[in-house]
Amino acid sequence: MRPTRVVFVLVPRLHLLDLAGPAQVFTTANDFGYGYDVSYVAESEEIATAQGVPLRAQLEWPELGPADLVVVPGWRSPRLSPEPPIGPEFRKRLFAHHAAGGSVASVCSGADALGWAGLLDGRRFTTHHDLTDELAARYPRAIIVRDVLYVEDDRVITSAGIASGIDLALHLVAVGRGAEAAARVAREMVVYARRNGDELQESAMLRHRDHLSDLAHRVQDVIDSRYADRLPLTDLAGQVGVSERTLTRIFTAATGLTPLRYQQLLRVERAEHLIGHGTTVESAARTVGFEDARMLRRLRGRTSV
Repeated sequence: MRPTRVVFVLVPRLHLLDLAGPAQVFTTANDFGYGYDVSYVAESEEIATAQGVPLRAQLEWPELGPADLVVVPGWRSPRLSPEPPIGPEFRKRLFAHHAAGGSVASVCSGADALGWAGLLDGRRFTTHHDLTDELAARYPRAIIVRDVLYVEDDRVITSAGIASGIDLALHLVAVGRGAEAAARVAREMVVYARRNGDELQESAMLRHRDHLSDLAHRVQDVIDSRYADRLPLTDLAGQVGVSERTLTRIFTAATGLTPLRYQQLLRVERAEHLIGHGTTVESAARTVGFEDARMLRRLRGRTSV
């Protein structure tokens, strides 16, 4: 059986990590003998990247079959251009490959290329959170899925962008070669954890860091690194040199959460990740610091943070 061909479509001003992350997943998998043949095509031989490093690509597409994959990495796009990111021939190539039974994928703004090719219509898709409203308006027949890492719908796989492109590629390796293969590749790449597609684009560690309070950031650093431990408010206040009342007031004003609620949120997110990878609720609860699963079940039922 010939290797699975993975073709990356390079668009001007593409983001290097949108390309390099998924490409390294497939080339590392190939190094381990899992059978991937990676190539790069573009509408011109040299492609300028958003980070200033020029890339070279093939002009001719390799012959593709139903088992093969085409990936469109994202490009710098504070606002999407009204013009198609790829020309008519490449749009036809994408559509024809999918129509013949093949898979297509995108990273970040690469979803716009799939949309121009007619591959989002009637399908669920995701993209970077900065682009969701724009792409939802551009492709009203598509179904936008907000704030997830990646979505798969009828061999159209879209991802949020940047690091989530690695998650998408590891998912495809797991589907095509098995979970053990994906875990081996992730370990080689020093990927801390292989994330499920429905995990949030922004973790609690990011969502509650958009403030300017140095004291709150220092307390968050402690909680982030020790979220599974008992962290009495007295100890936290002592570490940053303020009273418990002052700590609670400043932390809540900066993050919208009490220190305890922030710690609980981190625990629940980590437990959700473990459960999504097959861990029992009871085991996940103990791993993240709860005495048993009752508190975890109660906190998972909350809809607001």
